Amino acid sequence: MTRRAVTEHYPEAQPQLPPRSRGVIALFEENCTVCMLCARECPDWCIYIDSHKETAPAPEGAQPGARERSHNVLDRFAIDFALCMYCGICVEVCPFDALFWSPEFEYAETDIRELTHERDRLRAWMWTVPEPPALDERAEEPRELTAARRAADRAAADAAADEVPDADGRPGGGAPGGGAV
Repeated sequence: MTRRAVTEHYPEAQPQLPPRSRGVIALFEENCTVCMLCARECPDWCIYIDSHKETAPAPEGAQPGARERSHNVLDRFAIDFALCMYCGICVEVCPFDALFWSPEFEYAETDIRELTHERDRLRAWMWTVPEPPALDERAEEPRELTAARRAADRAAADAAADEVPDADGRPGGGAPGGGAV
């Protein structure tokens, strides 16, 4: 209140946006599994998703009698920004990190019907998404990461123990089955 107001002349001078500001929702299509969580949780029902199922043959080298697998293929992913209230619920509930906030905010249209943006336009905004902030080096390591690291170290130690030859020249300490007696 004690300082004078400063007016920024927007088209000539771009505003200095705060980091991680919300502009538009970007889609990373490769991560989308068409789980439909974003569309179901959207309070405005402004996300439109169409898909179909495709069947993939059993992978080569699989056991005999292995069955075919089916997966969803994304046909259409659109967001109607005329309805969107920018709450971010869709970004939060996406379990596969397919939706992100982009700081882009210049997407005005002259016709309201053109505010429904399809997946190609949503994908183009993906490259404007900033990197996530760096983790605090003083923070504790997540329990999941610690458990995964211990399991990997244990597996590596077991593999190394199996590779060590015993006095007879056989790997694994000479016991049948490769382990020590």
